[in-house]
Amino acid sequence: MEDKVPSFFRFEDLRIYAKAVDYSKWIISTLHEPHTESERRLCQAFTNSALDIAVNIAEGSSRNKSQFDHYLKISKSAIRECIVFTAVAKELGLLGEQESEQSRELLMEQTRMIGALIISLQRGSNKKTESDFPEYDESCEIS
Repeated sequence: MEDKVPSFFRFEDLRIYAKAVDYSKWIISTLHEPHTESERRLCQAFTNSALDIAVNIAEGSSRNKSQFDHYLKISKSAIRECIVFTAVAKELGLLGEQESEQSRELLMEQTRMIGALIISLQRGSNKKTESDFPEYDESCEIS
C-alpha cells in the first residue's frame, strides 16, 4: 500500500474540507437556472455560504487551536445558512424534493464531522499548548 504524501496546505488532507468542497461543487451544479433577479441573488448567496464552509476550515487551520475552533464554528453557521437556503430554494423550485433532501443529508454529515473535529481539538488542547497547526484526531478527520 502506497503512503499518501501530505499536502503542503494541511487542511487539504482533512476529510471535512474535501466534503465541504464537494458540497459546493454539488450545489453549483444542482441548482436549477434562476428565472428572476431575486432567484439569482438567492443562488449566489447559497453558493457563497456553501463555499464559506470550506473557506473557514482552510482559514482556521492556519491558526492556533482556539482560533481554529472559532473558524469551525463559523463553518457550522454557514451550514445553517445552507439549510435555510435549501428550504427556500425548494419552495421556489430551484431544488427538487430529492435534491433538497440530499442537501440536508450532506449538511448534517458535515455538521457531525465538524463537531467531531471541534471535540478532538478541545481534547488535544487539554493535553498540549496551542501550536501553529493543531494536531487532529486522525480517526475522524484526516483522509
